[in-house]
Amino acid sequence: MSDVRITLAKRARAEIEEKKSVFIGTAAPVTTEEEARAFIEEVKKEYYDARHNVFAYLLTEGQISRFTDDGEPKGSAGIPTLNVLKMSGAVDLAVVVTRYFGGILLGTGGLVRAYSAAAKAALDAAGFAVMKMYAVMEIKCSYSEYQNISAKLSKAGAKEEYSDFGADVVMTVSALKENEEALSFLVTQLTNGKVQARIVRYEERPYSEEER
Repeated sequence: MSDVRITLAKRARAEIEEKKSVFIGTAAPVTTEEEARAFIEEVKKEYYDARHNVFAYLLTEGQISRFTDDGEPKGSAGIPTLNVLKMSGAVDLAVVVTRYFGGILLGTGGLVRAYSAAAKAALDAAGFAVMKMYAVMEIKCSYSEYQNISAKLSKAGAKEEYSDFGADVVMTVSALKENEEALSFLVTQLTNGKVQARIVRYEERPYSEEER
């Protein structure tokens, strides 16, 4: 997995109207086909009385993409919706665009524009999150070493998540995976090699520019 992934920040919905037809875009972050299909079925049940529930999803898992026109003319709904997802630069997301027919035919070009606009409006409402890999590390040290390490963690782009104060101090700290070596070096340097930072796990988390 890449150390950087862009996906939707949250689930969201947006609505547009085109010549009396109402298009409701619902977007959600998903990580598997099972999640995507469950989300799609949920929206379809919610809008069971709509004429069309067009969907598209894009996953990094096996580079999977799926779409359907759901009864609209071929190429007028599903592909335009999928293209909006691809052009967003995000992955692991799904969109359902629900259409309530207003009695006026839009033509292929009109449908392409409407479905694209509804999908984009849903993505804009959801917003985007930058996800990065973090290293969670454990540092076992003395109380005096703890004071020194804790005060200087930010030099390695790390932060203290919590600490257990017993006979020794056991710190749990996190840093971007790319800062893992800098953190290990800092701890070794501050304790003259007596203490080392031990990797507990790697996990993906939302990243903020403020963490730079």
